[in-house]
Amino acid sequence: MVKSYQHEPFTDFRDLENQSAFQEALSLVESQLGKEYPLVIGEEQITTVEKIVSNNPSSKDEVIGTVSQANQELAEKAMQVALETFETWKKWDPTARAAILLRAAAIIRRRKHEFSGYLVKEAGKPWNEADADTAEAIDFLEYYARQMVKLKDGSAVESRSGEDNQYHYIPLGVGVVISPFNFPLAIMAGTVTAAIVTGNTVLLKPSNNTPVVAAKFVEVMKEAGLPAGVLSYIPGDSYKVGEYLVDHPKTRFISFTGSRTVGCRIYERAAKVHPGQIWLKRVIAEMGGKDTILVDEEADLDLAVASIVQSAFGFSGQKCSAGSRVVVHEAVYDEVLEKAVYLTKQLTVGDPADLNTKVGPVIDRMAFEKILKYIDIGKQEGELKVGGQGDDSNGYFIQPTIFAGLEEKARLMQEEIFGPVVAFCKASDFDQMLKIANNTEYGLTGAVISNNRAHIEKAKEEFLVGNLYFNRGCTGAIVGYQPFGGFHMSGTDSKAGGPDYLTLHMQGQTITDSL
Repeated sequence: MVKSYQHEPFTDFRDLENQSAFQEALSLVESQLGKEYPLVIGEEQITTVEKIVSNNPSSKDEVIGTVSQANQELAEKAMQVALETFETWKKWDPTARAAILLRAAAIIRRRKHEFSGYLVKEAGKPWNEADADTAEAIDFLEYYARQMVKLKDGSAVESRSGEDNQYHYIPLGVGVVISPFNFPLAIMAGTVTAAIVTGNTVLLKPSNNTPVVAAKFVEVMKEAGLPAGVLSYIPGDSYKVGEYLVDHPKTRFISFTGSRTVGCRIYERAAKVHPGQIWLKRVIAEMGGKDTILVDEEADLDLAVASIVQSAFGFSGQKCSAGSRVVVHEAVYDEVLEKAVYLTKQLTVGDPADLNTKVGPVIDRMAFEKILKYIDIGKQEGELKVGGQGDDSNGYFIQPTIFAGLEEKARLMQEEIFGPVVAFCKASDFDQMLKIANNTEYGLTGAVISNNRAHIEKAKEEFLVGNLYFNRGCTGAIVGYQPFGGFHMSGTDSKAGGPDYLTLHMQGQTITDSL
């Protein structure tokens, strides 16, 4: 291992050379649009009749790529290949497995802007958001490689006179990774490589909105030296393929990132023991949030407003960590709201391929229509202060939207919207602010903007979220620095990018040798 872990720096796009390099990468990506991508199962690249067509959400007639679609027969073929490959892959030296991740990280680093360009085109991410996604993917690869080397010799346990005790970790088996559209490189790469570096084989079913980014990543893993059969690329229907593999008796674990509804369905189905199944399946799930920013009467209000707007509208609010609720002390409520509205009006909405764009599209028509329905609900529950309009003439654009005067149990304060909509609620004191912060079924992220040390200490004890931030926004966890995962219906609190994440993909074995 060549260096201790440090996270990948973000690109400074104020630099003209960086701007030029990114534009050049976008041109390269544009020259590759419309290509066809096969399934990858073992040594085979398989082209199917049924396709997934990936479109640019900011220009919906532009085809990013056409991807072959797996069916149950091909999913079963991939399972059999993964089972067979597991028998050899699990025996690899963990250091050698880690080296493949480091090589893949180096490849992506050399092609960083190219991968970010695909994120701009396929996911609709503005430059900074795309760059952060690619940097996080590199971080996951390098961090998990180094964590595996730390774990390869197990953990120390005590030995008594006359016996030698050892405790070490062994791989689980075949894992199914179901990855989301919102971090189509970072989360996909992190969940896949955490499973791979620990000695498991993986069946990857990426989001049907962003399958091309996943296909490009699978190409990188092959280039980095990953043996055929360790990673199969099988995009397909969530029910026909996804549930088939979740139910499969040979599936050992499922790693899922997505909605609460789908996550609970997977959790329930995975609990059932099928004929031929000799284990309880493990589920690693991150299922969303309804995340709150608290602003008390002693806060730096300019910091509060900047944190609110960035957390609410970064990547059009399509983050499970997005700040979609703001609870403000009544003494500063009007000023915070006024400043937030003003700052929101400065945001440029448009094509994310333009450097000046701050808010791009939402991912597809289904998301577009769902968010607009919530905006209609908001007009009944509160006061629309800014935004509220959608335009799908070319892409799926929704103006950043603020509603004020919401009651704490309003739907906009309780339900995950996954779009550029934020609800403001007033509170009379800090105790009430904390009560509101904890009144949803989620518990992913939260932030407190305050210069009152007593309030900060109280929030540390009582604000029940997996990632709690003070005097900053509630998005932007960095691998190895802020392990990420939430409580309650936000998932299994599996802390991605943290020191115990890899152990979720292994099982501990105790060996006692009587002397």
